[in-house]
Amino acid sequence: MLITGGLGFIGSNLAHALAAAEARVSIADSLIPLYGGNKFNIHGIEGNVQVKICDLREADKIRQLVKGQDFIFNLAGQVSHIDSMRDPFTDLEINCRSQLTLLEACRNSNPGVKVLYAGTRNQYGKADYLPVDEKHLTHPTDVNGVDKLAGEMYHLIYKDNYNIRTCSLRMTNTYGPRHVMKTPRQGFLAWFIRQAIDNETIKVFGDGKQQRDFNYVDDVVSALLLAALSEKSEGKIYNLGTGKPVSVGEAAQAVVEVAGSGKIDYVPFPEDKKKIEIGNYYADYSRAKKDLGWIPRTEFREGLRKTIEYYKKFKKHYWQDGIPNDSFCGP
Repeated sequence: MLITGGLGFIGSNLAHALAAAEARVSIADSLIPLYGGNKFNIHGIEGNVQVKICDLREADKIRQLVKGQDFIFNLAGQVSHIDSMRDPFTDLEINCRSQLTLLEACRNSNPGVKVLYAGTRNQYGKADYLPVDEKHLTHPTDVNGVDKLAGEMYHLIYKDNYNIRTCSLRMTNTYGPRHVMKTPRQGFLAWFIRQAIDNETIKVFGDGKQQRDFNYVDDVVSALLLAALSEKSEGKIYNLGTGKPVSVGEAAQAVVEVAGSGKIDYVPFPEDKKKIEIGNYYADYSRAKKDLGWIPRTEFREGLRKTIEYYKKFKKHYWQDGIPNDSFCGP
């Protein structure tokens, strides 16, 4: 099995689960600074995984990596909404060109492989109705959402035209151990957690009433594994979610209470972030439940407790080179 972005947040948690099951695991990661790759994320399983430091755009290397793989968990990507607006061409390169490079490698070197793609709820943009199901129109609010949607469509096209067994999971806000904590640009909840642990002030934009789905990373890993093993998932798109939305303000309050430190301040939205704010979002994940038997099992506060305990224990491996911030960056 190959995990692209395997030294990152979701990829490394998946690697731990597969290593525990004694699977043969290969990891490809570019370790681009601040994208989330961290060698400490595979602490304890270093001897059970093979790691290749490479970029998905390096076609020759990727062709070699995909050979002989039964499954590819394609989790590599640029996930910052703000960065995609400030540097759209890099987002295009990583979230579009690299996806085609991987799929072409599969087509030419391993057409029987199954590929699981990490989509995002940001592909939907502002919700027309709630909960959002897979039939909801896609109208992203930023470049990242557009490029992630294109990456997903590439995977589905390669299923239709070349019979590459592909599947996309549209993930919502995912949290847990091994997330990048050096910057707020890849998820506001992780930054809230860092600020609370450091007994700092969490800045919440607006009134904090905008709702979100939060999936604990172990539940996302479970969804990836179930989709990999299911024939029903081939050529399909699945929403992940919880069915239990939490407002941003409630999430901040829960973080402070679970951490036992930190405080909260409500501030106006900066203009660049206000333009791409999606408002309320929570998903209908009934298709994943029906086809895959998947349900999220981790309650929000329990997930926070596990997450905060992890970072308090391993803080030095995640806090270094922290970037000053003006609050959370992204919907």
